[in-house]
Amino acid sequence: MSGEYRSDTPSPDEQDDGAALGRSIRDARRAKGWTLEEAGRAAGIGRSTLSKIENNQTRPSFDIVRRLTQALDMNTPQLFLQSGQTGISGRRDFTPKGEGEIRNTPTYLHELLCTELTSKQMLPYIATIKARDISEFDTWIRHSGEEFMFVLSGELTFISEHYRPLAMKAGDSLYYDSGMGHGCISTSPQDAQVLWVSLDS
Repeated sequence: MSGEYRSDTPSPDEQDDGAALGRSIRDARRAKGWTLEEAGRAAGIGRSTLSKIENNQTRPSFDIVRRLTQALDMNTPQLFLQSGQTGISGRRDFTPKGEGEIRNTPTYLHELLCTELTSKQMLPYIATIKARDISEFDTWIRHSGEEFMFVLSGELTFISEHYRPLAMKAGDSLYYDSGMGHGCISTSPQDAQVLWVSLDS
């Protein structure tokens, strides 16, 4: 996919996804107190393009989504998903060890895996949990869908709004509704590392 956006008419499902993405980008921009011009300049896109994305008048390319989420410090990995249907079958994507796309946030360091496929329902990534206290999160992390988490190394505590804190160690796994507010903090001397797989609903 090339260019800043697609001009084809989106399907109803794509319209729903695009509206959610547009709202998230608009909220993140307003939270930083930026105008459309300022946010567009930071992401390297035009003001009119950003306005169309926020108002779900166009479908941005995967590259544009990545630039916006990085410029606006949007640290929810689910926002990197570009959902939608495709008639192509038998696709594959490969990420060599240590060559995923790095996305650094104040609380997590994410390595996004298999990012060449943009029309997909699952997003796999490895995360290093930098946070040591829940107070380091500005708000709960929440996004539509479900997630699977497998602790690769270290120890952590999974904290959510509906359950007691859950202590986890290497080899433990967890499946949960990602619409529930949640966050992880490392409790071992070294930062815990986890494999996450996000499923878009």
